[in-house]
Amino acid sequence: MTGYARASGAVPGAHFACELRSVNGRGLDIRTRLPPGFDALEAELRRLLATHLSRGSITFTLTVERDTNGGEVFLNRQALATVLDALRDLAGKVDAERPRLDGILALRGVLEQREAPLAPDAEATLSAAILQATADAIDSLQAARREEGGRIAATLLMRVEEIAALVARAETHPARSRHSIAARLRQQLALLGEDAAAIGEDRLAQEALLLATKADIREELDRLTAHIASARSLLESGGPVGRKLDFLAQEFNREANTICSKSNAVELTAIGLDLKAAIDQLREQVQNIE
Repeated sequence: MTGYARASGAVPGAHFACELRSVNGRGLDIRTRLPPGFDALEAELRRLLATHLSRGSITFTLTVERDTNGGEVFLNRQALATVLDALRDLAGKVDAERPRLDGILALRGVLEQREAPLAPDAEATLSAAILQATADAIDSLQAARREEGGRIAATLLMRVEEIAALVARAETHPARSRHSIAARLRQQLALLGEDAAAIGEDRLAQEALLLATKADIREELDRLTAHIASARSLLESGGPVGRKLDFLAQEFNREANTICSKSNAVELTAIGLDLKAAIDQLREQVQNIE
């Protein structure tokens, strides 16, 4: 969601520049910096930005310079009086030459240059030109963001395929079978010095079935498979998919946590932890797209 764009223009009596900066953000946050006198244009600028951008922290800066021809120089008598009062107060206290008139008038705020106002129809022309330049800057920003999104999409697809490979490993892992669970029960009984034959195969089968039911991750694997298909479809569809992928990443993480909690074997737990690591990497990258 990062990018920069600039568009400029001019109308009789003024020229201007529109700058757009975009950085990553969970939602859409628009900040505008407008020169004095353009507050009435802010609502329309925000509407234009919100129509074309759906995510990111956006900063819009407008600079306007009016032609000085036809303007006037204004003497700020209040500022001049303040300066003269300060000079009188310092007289005799500071060993320095008295300032010259040109030096006093050069002080900031004493002389002000006022730009010639535009005619009402010229102001409307300027506002329309600024909105058009803003639309052009948005187009340039979107092009930059699409280019960045194309690069990130390849990385996201790699993460999704990594998650799919780990789900396939969990799907086929022998530790999930009831026979494997029964075999581990026999080993544990042997370590405790118990005779599995004395307990009976029926009892062992019942205990193995109970443990297999508690450790069953069929539902979690099915949901993960469905989420993987959804993620692939979103990446292929293009457009603003960042929020949907962010939601899918949360769902991925929820299923991975459940797999780890239900795991009845060290190998399955390791797969679950690898899943969580891949999902975290996916989620970090998702924050970078619209």
